[in-house]
Amino acid sequence: MTKQEKSLTMTVLMTPDMANFSGNVHGGSLLKLLDQVAYACAAKYCKNYVVTAALDQVFFKQQVNVGELVTFYAQVNHVGRSSMEVGVKVVAEHLRTHEKRHTTSCYFTMVAIDENGKSFEVPRLQLNTDADKKHYAAAEMRRKMRQESLEKSRALTVDLDEDEF
Repeated sequence: MTKQEKSLTMTVLMTPDMANFSGNVHGGSLLKLLDQVAYACAAKYCKNYVVTAALDQVFFKQQVNVGELVTFYAQVNHVGRSSMEVGVKVVAEHLRTHEKRHTTSCYFTMVAIDENGKSFEVPRLQLNTDADKKHYAAAEMRRKMRQESLEKSRALTVDLDEDEF
């Protein structure tokens, strides 16, 4: 599997309809684009429909401004039986000065689904470079942390009746 098949780059101009009350790009607008990029990357990798299972470690490092050109760099970092971790890095570019800033990073867990809504086995991930191996090892640690967090969350979850809201 080549790097091209496990990565994807998408660039979008940030427009006024994406702005929040402060005039910057709304975090929700970025989250929607992030999800679309992660979907496209994972679907391209496994050549199948995928759904978002989890999103974690979203870091909004800097604001994104209306009028900036934003590039999303996505890569499949880890593969399970039917799940894939897709890392996304966001870089905003000021069009007049060409200044580039790393504004956001996050990790999505995407799951391949067949036509019956059942999980679908995805191809094994080829680790061809040292960078691939580093991304895989870090993703494996995040996967373990997600599992531990989910177990703790389940232990703390209380079922609420509808009349308790």
